[in-house]
Amino acid sequence: MKSKTFHAACFLGLTALSQINGQEIKKDSLLGKPKDSLITKTESRIPFDGYDLTWINGQNRQTDFPLTLKDKDGETILTGVTYVDAYYNYDFNRPKDNTHTISSAIGRSNEVTINMASIGLETNYKNVIGRLWLQYGQMGSIIQDLDGTVNHGKNTSVGNLKYIREAAAGYHFNVMHGLNVEAGIFMSYIGLESYVLGENWNYQRSLVCDFTPFYFQGARIQAYPSKKFKTEIWVLNGWQTYNSWNTGLGLGVSNYYRPTENLQLVANFYLNGKDTRNNPGVRRFHHDHSIVARYYKNKESKGLSQAAFSINNHYGFQSGGGIKARDNYMIGTSVANRLWFHHNKIALTLRADAVSNPGAYLAFSPSPVAQNDFNDAIASGEKLKMFQGTATVDIMPNQFVTFRLEYGFRKSNIPYFAGREGTTSPDGWIDTPIESWRPDLRKSDSRFTLAVMFRL
Repeated sequence: MKSKTFHAACFLGLTALSQINGQEIKKDSLLGKPKDSLITKTESRIPFDGYDLTWINGQNRQTDFPLTLKDKDGETILTGVTYVDAYYNYDFNRPKDNTHTISSAIGRSNEVTINMASIGLETNYKNVIGRLWLQYGQMGSIIQDLDGTVNHGKNTSVGNLKYIREAAAGYHFNVMHGLNVEAGIFMSYIGLESYVLGENWNYQRSLVCDFTPFYFQGARIQAYPSKKFKTEIWVLNGWQTYNSWNTGLGLGVSNYYRPTENLQLVANFYLNGKDTRNNPGVRRFHHDHSIVARYYKNKESKGLSQAAFSINNHYGFQSGGGIKARDNYMIGTSVANRLWFHHNKIALTLRADAVSNPGAYLAFSPSPVAQNDFNDAIASGEKLKMFQGTATVDIMPNQFVTFRLEYGFRKSNIPYFAGREGTTSPDGWIDTPIESWRPDLRKSDSRFTLAVMFRL
């Protein structure tokens, strides 16, 4: 393995390239186009003005926003958002505790589940930036409930924060093509796919996106040197955390470039992360870059009406404090192709992705029971490697609702996925004594998922 210094230098050099942040676009997309493009008054200087962004993987496909309040001059004061995502998932391993594991998107099996119900308000009125989106549902139990930094000191808890999907305050300055300064809780800029599943081409996220953050607490500066390029500087409490694991803050850099509405290039970096409890000597670095391209468009066609592909690559490591990068790194890729039919009302997406994570420092824990085959394999020096294949069919009668049917298959080189006997306890209940029982872990799983997603 090349030295970590060489890797870091190479990837930091990529920030000079004109690339764009697909993860940020999808977070900025509740208004149908990047919200940072709505807050300048001079039409010719609006970033990405006139671009159709609705086809992008991780992007809201809405173009109409009924919940809008305007002033007497027709300028938007507030925009409201509602979102509901429900699914039924069938895991062919049939775990007795109905728990589907190793996923931030799907947590249950053989049950109907509200994954996320969210409401929110957003404003860019008179250069003031304000955002408050609330969330409820299963995804909070998978993602936010696992944030251990809320136990670092007092005056903080998951219960006070997990129901805030995003909250930020800031100001837009009319310099260059726009300059925004904000602070609060944000959706992550790392990775291509969105925290909001209805914005993605697939329901289950790719492995590389599932292993990386979905939210940060911190501050950012967004700068628009031109109409086609945005760069961001982030100061963060930590890697998917509300608070910090140690003293010190993480740094982030995000860039994206969009030469036309048919091409998006992405480069993101996470630097200096001190994300290991009681070991501030461990530093984390992560980089991802993406290409999303539309290679066919004929919206009026009753046959093939649109076609696009996305590629998202990740590399990262942690080292210091007794940890070596050659034993603690993550490398992976995700490749997807999507075809739209019948005026973009039907779509088929095929995706393949793979990840290698020696040390498993980004991997999900397969069970709350520590004595299990996965932990034994990692402790013995085995290196986690995974593959995932996904096929997704979307039916979209209009821009406000999506019906989704998906098949997924995953395989690991070590036991990792829930088997028939489950991963909770001997009888599947969390209050049952464990004693010498061990979770039933398998090297593969497959599933069918049916979901409906509503957004207004």
